[in-house]
Amino acid sequence: MAATPCSSLDAADSRLLLEIAASAIESRLESATGGAPPDLGTLPISLTRYAACFVSLQTRAGLRGCCGMLEASRPLAIDAWHNARASAFADRRFPPLQVHEWPIVSRLEISVLSALEPMVTASEAQLQDALAPHVDGVVLSWGGQRATFLPKVWDQIGDTREFLQHLKMKAGWSAQFWARDMVVLRYSTTEASIEWPAGRRRESHRSKLGLP
Repeated sequence: MAATPCSSLDAADSRLLLEIAASAIESRLESATGGAPPDLGTLPISLTRYAACFVSLQTRAGLRGCCGMLEASRPLAIDAWHNARASAFADRRFPPLQVHEWPIVSRLEISVLSALEPMVTASEAQLQDALAPHVDGVVLSWGGQRATFLPKVWDQIGDTREFLQHLKMKAGWSAQFWARDMVVLRYSTTEASIEWPAGRRRESHRSKLGLP
């Protein structure tokens, strides 16, 4: 089991954040009402600061859930705990994760977001020129609709024009849509991830944390 640290946290804190996310999923698999977020008083300060994150689950077949927050509204450890549960059980693109599926989840990743930065551009062409591929996450908002792509989406869609087209379609607009009053925000992320070997025995991260 190898963990990749989040650059804004040290290796130990990154690993602890990942174990908190895993424990959130395990406790929910064991009981529909069981499990509670960790006690902030037992955690390092780096995990109690307010920050927003996304949690994603992968199997060998691909994405199995991804949910998160764009703006910080609670401590990072609590945000990761709730977003892990949402990714496993409330991502509308997938049925809720079942007990037998947990051992085939091969990767759990947490993306911690920077503050959102407004971008002022006169046109979509200017926006394309201003974006930094593989660095910028992007939020598009207009007419009550909003959608985002994390920076890691550049790994699948490396072309800036195509990246924005897919993001617009995610929001429910056409690929060619653009509005002069489109609100554009960008952000960066730091990543923490853990990968498990295929066919692993299911282990409890809750016991490592001393959680009930």
